[in-house]
Amino acid sequence: MKKKLIVIAVAVVAILVIAYFGVGRKVVDKYTYGTDVVNLEEYYGISGDEIAVIVQDDRIGYKALNKNGVCYFPKQLIDDYIGDGFFYDPDFNDGTLMFTVADGTYESVVGSSSYIYEGGAGNCNWAISIVDSGNLYIAADYVAKFYNFTYEVTDKHVQIYTEWGQYQRMEVSSDTQIRVLGGIKSEILREVKKGEYVELLEEMEEWSKVKTSDSYIGYIENKRMKNMGIMTEAAPIGPTLPEFREFLMSNKVCLGFHSIAGTAGNDTIYAMMQEGQGINVIAPTWFSLNNNEGGISNFGTAEYVNIAHNNGLQVWGVVDDFNYANENGVDISPLAVLGSTEARRALENNIINAAVNLGLDGINLDFERITKDSGPYFAQFVKELSVLTHGKGIVLSVDDYVPAGREFYRFDVQGQYADYVIMMGYDEHWHGCGDPGSVASFDHVANGLDKLLENVPARKIVNAIPFYTIVWKTDADGVTDSYLTLVNQADYIARLGLTYSWDESTCQNYAEWISNGVTYQVWFEDEESIGAKLNAMNSRNIGGVAVWRLGYGTSSVWNLVKLYAEN
Repeated sequence: MKKKLIVIAVAVVAILVIAYFGVGRKVVDKYTYGTDVVNLEEYYGISGDEIAVIVQDDRIGYKALNKNGVCYFPKQLIDDYIGDGFFYDPDFNDGTLMFTVADGTYESVVGSSSYIYEGGAGNCNWAISIVDSGNLYIAADYVAKFYNFTYEVTDKHVQIYTEWGQYQRMEVSSDTQIRVLGGIKSEILREVKKGEYVELLEEMEEWSKVKTSDSYIGYIENKRMKNMGIMTEAAPIGPTLPEFREFLMSNKVCLGFHSIAGTAGNDTIYAMMQEGQGINVIAPTWFSLNNNEGGISNFGTAEYVNIAHNNGLQVWGVVDDFNYANENGVDISPLAVLGSTEARRALENNIINAAVNLGLDGINLDFERITKDSGPYFAQFVKELSVLTHGKGIVLSVDDYVPAGREFYRFDVQGQYADYVIMMGYDEHWHGCGDPGSVASFDHVANGLDKLLENVPARKIVNAIPFYTIVWKTDADGVTDSYLTLVNQADYIARLGLTYSWDESTCQNYAEWISNGVTYQVWFEDEESIGAKLNAMNSRNIGGVAVWRLGYGTSSVWNLVKLYAEN
């Protein structure tokens, strides 16, 4: 009997063991915390000197480098998340990194620990920039000379902060782990000790997304945390950079563009001044790119400047990127000029030397052929030229199309470095476009100013209004057009016996008629349409008005402009 009981007991134990391994172990395993630790290199997708990058509370796709204890950021990361003021020319001195501030440009050859700045020099204990696998990297500590941010390297990642403020903090109530995902089987990022504090990023039912003090981002069980609090982190004190100077007029700008195609055209200054009653700036179109090495043609004379000064006018010489090329049938590329540091600086020096020699009060840039490809070089050109003009007490203004779709002109850079940004409030429909419409409707101007105001202070904005319109002609062969200036408009209307009516959608008088099978359309510029534009400018409190161009206006419209400028 005793032997039989023993056999039964053994059988029961065997059944229990089998049951455990068959069912019970699965139950136990289900509730057992996983102990696998994540491979950080695989998790971050890094190798060698690479480290992952966390900006604020997000891991981003860029990889930084940690070389011999020096952290390097890829330039594109800096551009996207910190600031895009660095400029790199791989062909200048075998690769040069630049950063232009209000009064000069810092320059450093790639791989060097030294930099130059306005005749001075500095040295770091590490290479300021390096090229790795074809990509430019800049030392984080050098970036910090120009931008306010913090960074901290921890093992395989770097944490970057560019914004500060309030965040939610939790205290860890017992030893635990931060895991890749919410779940006890998820891989462990690191052990977390009781008493540590974590930042609460996203609270969920059983697990919450958190960030540790060393910037591991993952999940901890809610039952392992307590004492939620709101913490405030103040912004650190950033670098001290030279303040930007502004050479602004004491009252509104009232500028008249003076179209000059040769030195003989300078003799028309008296007629232009007589017409443009109320202007305080005259802008002759004197300079134009004439080669790809930074040369400019020059129609300027000191006599013209003296005449203008004697009549109380400032003179802002216009520099364009198209007139010489168009008139002489030569291929001049703004990208080739501005994209080469040698050519760009030659152009800058040619401009400033001409301005000083002629006694100009200002330079006006009219670069209308800038593209997305040449945009970054144009921005650097504006920065560098502003250092030269301001060093000589010369006003720098930049002409721009209406901003929509032209962001590559970098209106933010212009608003910071230039003294005035002149919006060419026309060319909504332009000569040769084949699409009849207004040259400058009210909404075109008003919306353009509002867009520009997003990046440029109102005091620096000048709106240029057209003293012309376009006569559109549509027939079976398509659309052609011709210019009609304000000074000739009344005669044109009378000669053809035209009638017109107010078009509320454009805030312009509109005429349409058919003659000999040709449909004609005109959106007129006159006292009413220009008055509406001036009202829009006045309500936005911008810095002034410009007119394209002298020689096109009537006394009645000039009186409106004068009243606006004096208001």
